[in-house]
Amino acid sequence: MTKNITVIGAGSWGTALAQVLCDNKNNVTLYDLNQDVVNDINQNHQNSRFFADITLPSSLVATTNLKEALKEAQLILLSVPTKVMRDVLKSINQELDHQVMIINASKGIEPGTHKRVSEIVKEEIDPNYLEAFVALTGPSHAEEVIERAVTTVTCASTVAEKANIIQEMFNNQYFRVYRVDDLIGVEIGGSIKNVIALAAGIIAGLGYGDNAKAALITRGLVEIKRLGTAVGAKEETFSGLSGLGDLIVTCTSVHSRNWQAGYKIGSGSDLQEAIDSMTMVVEGVRTCQATYEMIQSLQIEMPIVETVYGVIFNKLDPRDAIAQLMMRDMKPEFY
Repeated sequence: MTKNITVIGAGSWGTALAQVLCDNKNNVTLYDLNQDVVNDINQNHQNSRFFADITLPSSLVATTNLKEALKEAQLILLSVPTKVMRDVLKSINQELDHQVMIINASKGIEPGTHKRVSEIVKEEIDPNYLEAFVALTGPSHAEEVIERAVTTVTCASTVAEKANIIQEMFNNQYFRVYRVDDLIGVEIGGSIKNVIALAAGIIAGLGYGDNAKAALITRGLVEIKRLGTAVGAKEETFSGLSGLGDLIVTCTSVHSRNWQAGYKIGSGSDLQEAIDSMTMVVEGVRTCQATYEMIQSLQIEMPIVETVYGVIFNKLDPRDAIAQLMMRDMKPEFY
C-alpha cells in the first residue's frame, strides 16, 4: 500500500533511503534547510553534493518548507545528525497536527543525558501525535544503497506490530529489512559501533594490519554487549545485523566516515582537522563522549572506548594509547 512519507534531512543517507521508498512506489517528500540541495533535487533530479553521478527518481519532491512537508505525512523518517535531533524534533512537534509514525535512521547517543533517539523522540513529540517509533539500523552505506546494491538492515519498534509495516514499506529486490524485538539493543549497537570504528581507523592510520583489525572488532563487540546488557538490551541482538553486522561494515569500509576520521587521527591529524576534512558528520565523536560518561556512572569496563576517548579528548598520542591498551593486566577472554 502506498504511503505518504517525509524524509527529514537530504544528506547521503536520507537521500538513499528516499530513493528506496520511491522505488517501492511511495509518495516521498525530502525536507532540507539547504535551498541549493532542494533545487538540485527538484530541477535536476540529483543530489550532486553527495552523489554526482546518480539520477534520482523523478517522483521525489524536495522542499525547505517543514509545514508543507509534514502536511500529509503518514510517516516521518529522521536522517539528521543526533547533535541537532532535539531541535529538529521541536520544530516538527510545532508543525504536526495529526498522528504519525516516526522512523529514525540516525545513530548516536546524546552526551550529558545519555539518551537514545527513541527517548529523545518521546520527550519532544506530543504523545497524541506519535503513533509509534521505529529504529532502522544495520550494516549499510549510503554509497552502496544509492547504487541499489544488495543491503540488509533491521528494525525495532515501540509498538512491535509496526515493524511489519516498515518491512513492507522498504523491502524490495536489493533492500531487505528484518524485525528485532529489542529497541534498546539495536540503538546501542548502532551507536557504539561508531566509536569502535574510530578505533579501527586509528589503528589503520598507525599502519597496523588485519591481525589488529580482527582483534579490535572482536573485543569491540564484547564491549558493546557489556554496556548494552547493562542498560537492558538482549545479548543475542549484538550477534545480529545491528550489532556484529554493523560493526564489521563500519570498521572495515573506506565509506565509513568514522573510520575515515580515525584514520586521519592515526595518520597524524588532530581531531578538528579530521572533522573539518569530512563532508559528513562523524557521529562517533559525540557518542564516544556519551559512552565514556555512561561507563563512568555505571562502573563498566570498556578499555577500547576509554582509549578512544583519551586520544580524542585528552590528546593522548595514538601509539602510546595502543601500548597502554596492550599492556593492561592479563585476563581470561571471557569474563
